[in-house]
Amino acid sequence: MRRNRLLTPAAVLGAAVALGPAVPHTAAATPGQNCSYVTSGYRPTLAYGATGAAVRQVQCLSNAWGGQPPRLATDGVYGAATQRKIEWIQTCHGLPASGVVEGRTWHVLYHPALDCYVPYPS
Repeated sequence: MRRNRLLTPAAVLGAAVALGPAVPHTAAATPGQNCSYVTSGYRPTLAYGATGAAVRQVQCLSNAWGGQPPRLATDGVYGAATQRKIEWIQTCHGLPASGVVEGRTWHVLYHPALDCYVPYPS
């Protein structure tokens, strides 16, 4: 009986180690870690044509997404490439793909979901 008590924690630990790599990884370990164009509390509504530090923040945060989506230049200009990437991120999170960065979109930029399986548009 004593032997079984010792095996149970060992079995749990072994299973956790074996299954660890199967758990999906987040889009970024610490989103926004290197994005310091504006404070995380400053979240204005942004859309195509906007410019400035907040747009740079959006572009930087969107670059936390690895894989297929292209990295955006953090030039502070909300152009077609930024809009396309924001629409894709919104789709990945089940938000309407408006391309407008508002409260819910800011939230997902700072707290990205697990891997997105929606193909990036060509």
